[in-house]
Amino acid sequence: MKIATWNVNSLKVRLPHLLRWLETNPVDVLCIQETKLTDEKFPISELQTAGYELAFTGQKTYNGVAILSRFPIRDVVKGNPHFEDSQQRIIAATIEGVRFVCAYIPNGQAVDSDKYVYKLAWLKGLHDWLGEQMRTHPQLALLGDYNIAPEDRDVHDPVEWAGQIHCSERERAAMAALVDLGLTDCFRMFEQPDKQYSWWDYRMLGFRRNRGLRIDHILLSRELARRCTACSIDREPRKWEQPSDHTPVIATID
Repeated sequence: MKIATWNVNSLKVRLPHLLRWLETNPVDVLCIQETKLTDEKFPISELQTAGYELAFTGQKTYNGVAILSRFPIRDVVKGNPHFEDSQQRIIAATIEGVRFVCAYIPNGQAVDSDKYVYKLAWLKGLHDWLGEQMRTHPQLALLGDYNIAPEDRDVHDPVEWAGQIHCSERERAAMAALVDLGLTDCFRMFEQPDKQYSWWDYRMLGFRRNRGLRIDHILLSRELARRCTACSIDREPRKWEQPSDHTPVIATID
């Protein structure tokens, strides 16, 4: 089974990119973030024609998450029952016996801002809920835009970003707490080239200069991690005209 995550940064704008990518990368399950669409405007027919079942939850202008699957989708849950939130940032479903959780973790804006406090509280709520989910679903995958670079090697310039949003100690500790539940960052299970990132700022020639961050992740429960044979970042869509500022992360599970 091939699974992937991609923050598309507006599905309305990036639908041609998504369909183009799926033609050459027919993954079995894809989690997407920042759809930025209300549910009635979700492109159901186009994605069903491409061969996918769908589960999604969205809102106007911001946020929005979805799961695309070539297999039947069961037991869909929208949002975190332990964290009341009007923002559409989580959707979960069971596919072929695996519990998939698609998450768009808050950006946080700036350290110690109100949005940063919200981000940390949101992550605590996610942690508590995932602990429950993993007791019920030993095969669990958490895919999404975490807005956290877990280590200095995930940052193009660790000195410049030290203590800043996405790289602060409290954010990294919150991600480490997720890992401590029994999850594995599958990208780091394999030898990877240096300076591998999944997001680049549109400004200051960020992508051309590879001034990026690795903030999109696939975390796998122990049972799935044992069966994971590959994980990579596909930079190609970031080269296309009017791209998302993120690019897909793909994992293979036997």
